[in-house]
Amino acid sequence: MIEIPSDLHKDLVPLVFLLGNWAGAGVHDFPGSEKCNFGQEVTFSHDGRDFLEYHSHTWVLDKDGDKVRPLETEHGFWRIKDSRKVEVTMTRDDGVIEIWYGELAHQKPQIDLVTDAVARTADSRPYTGGKRLYGYVKSDLMWVGEKQTPEVELRPYMSAHLKKVVSPEDVERWAKALPDDMPDDGIAFFK
Repeated sequence: MIEIPSDLHKDLVPLVFLLGNWAGAGVHDFPGSEKCNFGQEVTFSHDGRDFLEYHSHTWVLDKDGDKVRPLETEHGFWRIKDSRKVEVTMTRDDGVIEIWYGELAHQKPQIDLVTDAVARTADSRPYTGGKRLYGYVKSDLMWVGEKQTPEVELRPYMSAHLKKVVSPEDVERWAKALPDDMPDDGIAFFK
């Protein structure tokens, strides 16, 4: 269920499908790095200003799906211009700062991004840019990331399938919003 918060900045309405807490798992595979399954928690939040705040934490999973160690952490800010142009600033724990630009797909909740600028600390690994695709598919958030280095051409390196995390407060709010004439047998609701 997508809700538009009353205090959401009007420019951010096209990005409303991103809002909330998300959790799931994916695959990491890039030359020179360990191939692994990973878990991920993502939060897109807002405070009424003209940007979404973004936090992502990933960790390596063992064969049983248990956390082994942290993988990557990202923090950023997402803005939208002219109703479909997306601008993202992002900082990663490995010493990389990026500026991404992209566009919302026409009439569907999908965003294609590509790096415009990359800055790295002296100790960060080589990295020259990337692409990302985010999509809202059947109430889930899915994404795939591509990256390139001076030694490796642009290629997919991470992808994940995330589910919305529902809080008890969300359930209570939704329950209060149910219509009074809701059928009690549940079957009539689908007719």
